[in-house]
Order: sequence, then C-alpha cells, then structure tokens
Amino acid sequence: MAEIISIDSELISGFKPERSSEGHKNTFGLAVICAGSEYMTGAAVLAGSAALRSGTGLVKVYSEPKTLNAVSSIEPCALLELRPDNTAELLRKTAALCEKADAFLIGSGMPSDYKDMEALTSVLLEKAKNVVLDAGALTCKKDVLGRLKERLNLRQVPAVITPHIGEFARLTGLTNSEVTENAEELSVSFAKEHNCVTVLKSYKTYVGTPDGDLYVYDDPNSGLAKGGSGDVLAGLITGFLAQGMEPYKAACSAVFIHQKAGRAAADDIGARYMLPTDLLNYLPEGYQEASWSEDDD
Repeated sequence: MAEIISIDSELISGFKPERSSEGHKNTFGLAVICAGSEYMTGAAVLAGSAALRSGTGLVKVYSEPKTLNAVSSIEPCALLELRPDNTAELLRKTAALCEKADAFLIGSGMPSDYKDMEALTSVLLEKAKNVVLDAGALTCKKDVLGRLKERLNLRQVPAVITPHIGEFARLTGLTNSEVTENAEELSVSFAKEHNCVTVLKSYKTYVGTPDGDLYVYDDPNSGLAKGGSGDVLAGLITGFLAQGMEPYKAACSAVFIHQKAGRAAADDIGARYMLPTDLLNYLPEGYQEASWSEDDD
C-alpha cells in the first residue's frame, strides 16, 4: 500500500503557481467548461465561476442555449460558446477549441445519455492539453467504459477524473461498499493502471496518481454533501490546470482550497444551511489557508 501523504497547508503552499504582476488575461490561461444541460444549468454556472476564481485569465463555457443563458445572467465574466447539436460540427468545433484551450472540463451537469458524450470525450482525451472528467463523462456503459480507459492510457499528460463513490463503483465494476472499504488502495491502483489522477470523493477525499502516490484530505464536512459542491471542485481543478499546474498538484490544491472554503462556510453559517454557491464566497479563506493570498507574495 502506498504511503499516505496528507493534503495540508504545508504541502499546498509549495504548489502555489507563479502570478506575475505584469501578467495579462492571456498570461494565465484559458479554461473551457463543457458542462450543463437543459435541466442542469447550474453545474456550468458553478464550475465556470469556480474556474474564474481560480485565477485563470479566461473562462469559456461551452454548452447548449439554456445553460448559456443562465451563465450570462449570473456570471458575466465568462465567455460563451454554443455547443453544436450536429455531431460532425460538434467534433470539428471541439477540436478547434482544444488548439486554444489550456484546460478542458467535461461532464458536470451533463446527462450520461448525452448522445455525443463518447465522441466528445474521445476528442478531448486525444487533443486537449489538460482534461478533467466529471459526472456525466464518467457514467457510461461497459463497452464505452473500456474504450474510455484505453484513451486515458494513451495520454501524455494524465487526465484528472473526479468520481464520487457511486461513479467510481461503476468505473471499477465494484459495489459502493467495496469502494468505500478499499478507497485508499483503489484510488491509487486505478490511477496507476489507467494513467490518470483520481480524485475520489467521499467523507474523505483521496487523490491517487499514476506514479502510485496517495494524497488524502481528512476533515469530514456534511455541508459539502449537496449537489453542486463537486462542480465547484471540478471548476477549480480546471482553472489551476489552465495556469500550468501539474495535474496532481492542481487536484490536491483544489481539494484543499475547496475543503477549507467549505469548513469556513460551515463554521460561519452552518453545515445544514450552507449551499455550494456559498463556497465561491468563502474561497478567499481557502486561499489564505493555502498561503496563496496576495499578502503571501
């Protein structure tokens, strides 16, 4: 079993990305958020807002019309890009976006039966510089799952996957209880076997790497056990990747800052009452805990 490395302030402070006072919006990367659907527009809002608050220079939400309308009304700082319904046009446009984007998120708020999910994910895994797979991108049939694993293995830069226990159970063919009981070992073994950074979300968060390292954050917070919390985490990871961070560093940093924001929200307004939208307002506390605030420069 791999040595357990605690995701704490000492670790994360060393991952702080450079931020030149002479930089401009193109200095700090472009994150593309392929998220949201007609009845889950909020996922794109949360992920896009979190990416913007990660420090990345530009965030583009790539989605269908109702989601883009929701984003434009709530988060005016995000760029908008219509996701074509025609498959051929979708794949051409996505490949072109991969040439410009520094990091790409796919799956948050997207249904698992989205007709072009496999084709879209395949293009990203082949062409995108950095990829985060979340939610709908991880919930697929057995034959699709096999091909997804093959494409993960072919990447030079490991993708980051962000499953919760149920999604990881489907990825591994195990039961929820088996995943929960063996989360440490499984998060590492999956990452090594499939060349990805695995962010397994439970009451603890486990980050496994292709090199066999295991990072763990252990501070259970029931306030985060609400739909939308994972979208904020996925957006943060994508934003950090867009700024040039290594995948495991981006994942561990996002976990720490997300969790610290959640702890601050729970302590201030209550775990029962807090919402995933509150996490965005408490991110400054997370950055301070990580020694990433401007005062630390």
